[in-house]
Amino acid sequence: MAATPPLQSSSSSSTASHKNLSYYSYIYNNKCPKLPSLLFKTKSQTTISIRIRCDAQNWSAGYVSAATNHHLHSIQNSSPSPSSFSIPSASSSSSESSPSKKVCLFYCAETKPLAQRIAAESDSIELRSISWRTFDDGFPNLFIPNAQGIRGQHVAFLASFSSPKVIFEQLSIIYALPKLFISSFTLVLPFFPTGTSERMEDEGDVATAFTLARILSNIPTSRGGPTSLVTFDIHALQERFYFGDNILPCFESGIPLLKNRLQELPDSDKIAIAFPDDGAWKRFHKQLQHFPTIICAKVREGDQRIVRIKEGDPRGRHVVIVDDLVQSGGTLVECQKILANHGAAKISAYVTHGIFPNRSWERFESDNGGHPGAGLTYFWITDSCPLTVKEVMNKPPFEVLSLAGSIAAALQIGQLF
Repeated sequence: MAATPPLQSSSSSSTASHKNLSYYSYIYNNKCPKLPSLLFKTKSQTTISIRIRCDAQNWSAGYVSAATNHHLHSIQNSSPSPSSFSIPSASSSSSESSPSKKVCLFYCAETKPLAQRIAAESDSIELRSISWRTFDDGFPNLFIPNAQGIRGQHVAFLASFSSPKVIFEQLSIIYALPKLFISSFTLVLPFFPTGTSERMEDEGDVATAFTLARILSNIPTSRGGPTSLVTFDIHALQERFYFGDNILPCFESGIPLLKNRLQELPDSDKIAIAFPDDGAWKRFHKQLQHFPTIICAKVREGDQRIVRIKEGDPRGRHVVIVDDLVQSGGTLVECQKILANHGAAKISAYVTHGIFPNRSWERFESDNGGHPGAGLTYFWITDSCPLTVKEVMNKPPFEVLSLAGSIAAALQIGQLF
């Protein structure tokens, strides 16, 4: 049995393919009716098998992936003594045969507009719907269409726990999806709703934030392992430790959206950031440390608690009050008044989660062109609370900064498995 020289290309294009080879071996005997497979590796460590058959007059070779036994290419020749043949690029063939990975994004009725914006951010995100129905007694009657079609897929669910009533039906879906033989599961819960109820001050107080964290920590595992949870600006920093080992929380922030928006303002060089209390400063000051800082605080005067400026000077500046959420908005209103009294040229506000129960957003008015004592120039919120967005859309001073891009980027994590 004689060994031939290394494989030689019959064309310049296949020569480029050979440069991808780190090593190979080749044996040939024209008297042997059948030869075993030849193996070589590419620089990317992809193992390729060439299966050769020959007789006295003809030979043929099949180019096969050793990992999957998938036939990629065939070549043949009628020459009695073949001396050369070409091999297509392993990298190009594998990329053509590998299907692109997608994330199947399910959503509830409230989050449909946000889900559509997320899908518009990436071609790898595919929207999937759920049939949300109820029985006559009011309990959920839910159905996931084409459940077999998501087998082996990366799956995400965009939730909105806007009220205790909708939490149960969404949890039913959240617990069901990982069991459909999917590759991975991600729960996107932009607003963690019980975040303000995170501690016990008196014996008998129930920390419902801990209760919800325990419920989410028991979501069934998928083929890829524990559920990933994506949430934004959780209210209390210690709440990240409430989750068990069966869930992987990913804590994101809406502050980058605010920073991008501030850079677009004509007076961006005059911005100062005001925090309504020490808690807001602890959460956000590192992300906003390049701006002049003003810290407010509530102090007690007699039977009243009023807001004072603890640190910083607002004079002549466009002051932006920053916090993680707003409910009634009383603290923000008091901050606006004290900042205006101390010479702020403009006053705006930003919160990631605009909850506004009982339409409390109505107390915030526009400053009518630069009168900080009368109202706000801007009130920025994100679309983490869909029902609020529906109410305040196109109503000054409110402006919605969408989390769609941030969520789409977070969902790409699932494609790295």
